[in-house]
Amino acid sequence: MAATPIKLAGAGAFAAALAVAVSRPRAVGRLVRTLVARAAGAPVYAPLPPPQKVKVAVCQLHVTADKEENLQTARRAIENAAAQGAKLVVLPEMWNCPYSNDSFPTYAEDIEGGASGSVAMLSAAAAAAGVTLVAGSIPERCGERLYNTCCVFNSRGELLAKHRKVHLFDIDIPGKITFKESLTLSPGPGPTVVDTEAGRLGIGICYDIRFPELAQLYAARGCQVLIYPGAFNMTTGPVHWELLAKARAVDNQIFVITCSPARNPASSYQAWGHSTVVGPFAEILATTGHEPDTIVADMDYAQLAERRANMPLRQQKRHDLYELLDKTA
Repeated sequence: MAATPIKLAGAGAFAAALAVAVSRPRAVGRLVRTLVARAAGAPVYAPLPPPQKVKVAVCQLHVTADKEENLQTARRAIENAAAQGAKLVVLPEMWNCPYSNDSFPTYAEDIEGGASGSVAMLSAAAAAAGVTLVAGSIPERCGERLYNTCCVFNSRGELLAKHRKVHLFDIDIPGKITFKESLTLSPGPGPTVVDTEAGRLGIGICYDIRFPELAQLYAARGCQVLIYPGAFNMTTGPVHWELLAKARAVDNQIFVITCSPARNPASSYQAWGHSTVVGPFAEILATTGHEPDTIVADMDYAQLAERRANMPLRQQKRHDLYELLDKTA
């Protein structure tokens, strides 16, 4: 006796879904991993902006005690970067003054009050060069407080954002280096994410790079590049500067840029230099030594989605065991 065929409700839809699964296994796999991660409490990440290719110039500047000379040095570097085809230009930490607690109050400028010669120059230079400018950092005076502040300008010279250094550089390595920014500076309020013509940027300053949670917040908010103007010293620079840039890049599958002042033998604080551009697979795209220099690199943001598809760390995290809480969202 022949068996009677059994009809399943929705069999046609199931067959269609099965066909899709067979023909597009990677896409279905990503969907399944996403659903499992969400069921485990995974956060919903901000979408990345559209991918583009951006040429970045990182300007490692010679910094002196002459503020006007520093301004002219920075202006020339921006012009030179634009002449090389850069659309994103990055300056170092404290490029308009010596890096010292004695200098910060003396060189500080009132950005919000409009009494900042450095900001006026930066705005004009960004507009003249037609570049997005992440303008390193300068000492900022706001009321009774001083901050270590990075300004970001668009290609029309408009101030898009300010990042005040979140984590202050207070360290004591006996026999090597002791420095306490908190003697003069105040900590900033939190993360700074800014959408620009050169992509969505997450801004940190120097010591901020040591705190992986800040970088994770930036990645979760859909940043394509993390930018850290910094001035690591001769003790920590040789062992940690490149290591930290690579770590933030590979942990978050994101581009990372660090920009230092050049080493100045006449300065009381010796910067390590070695400004660097790192890709999302922790590959070094461009780097320099300790002399004044400008390095240029091409960043292809399409690599972010590719790297994250090849190694889906976000979906594979055990969100049932741990989570990152963004208290500033």
